[in-house]
Amino acid sequence: MFKALKYLAIALAAVVLAVLAFAANKPDTFRVERHTAMKAPPAKIFPLINDFHKWALWSPYEKLDKNLKRTYSGAEAGKGSVYEWEGNDNAGKGRMEIVEAAPTKVTIKLDFYKPFEAHNTAEFIMVPAGDSTEVTWAMGGPQPFIGKVMCLFFSMDTLVGKDFAEGLATMKALAEK
Repeated sequence: MFKALKYLAIALAAVVLAVLAFAANKPDTFRVERHTAMKAPPAKIFPLINDFHKWALWSPYEKLDKNLKRTYSGAEAGKGSVYEWEGNDNAGKGRMEIVEAAPTKVTIKLDFYKPFEAHNTAEFIMVPAGDSTEVTWAMGGPQPFIGKVMCLFFSMDTLVGKDFAEGLATMKALAEK
């Protein structure tokens, strides 16, 4: 009996070491993105992204907590505009700041504090194509070791990608009105 437990413990330790070694070889960064075509010019889409006050109209993350506490500071919109939130366990706590705002691109410094700390960059890129605009919502950033281990079991693309697709679909409906 003791011998069997010893072999079981050795086998379990070997599996744990293999998982950790496999995780260590994962990329140091991640990127998630979704795209959609909107029958609207960038000039009609840009204000929905460039003004944090308008995110409640289309962002799926605004629906995570009906009592979400929002704070706006800095510029009213565009570069220097800041949006901070704090909510339930689903919404967490964080801060976004627009660091670049051009007619076809908005770049956001995105800091999460709860339920976990992460510092990422979000981008919205609008590429005109005839009477439509191809809109990309992307997020990327560093992937620390614990993130590499978690990604063996949960895909960031699967977890966040569906939210990006939902947000872009809602934004599309607004832009095409």
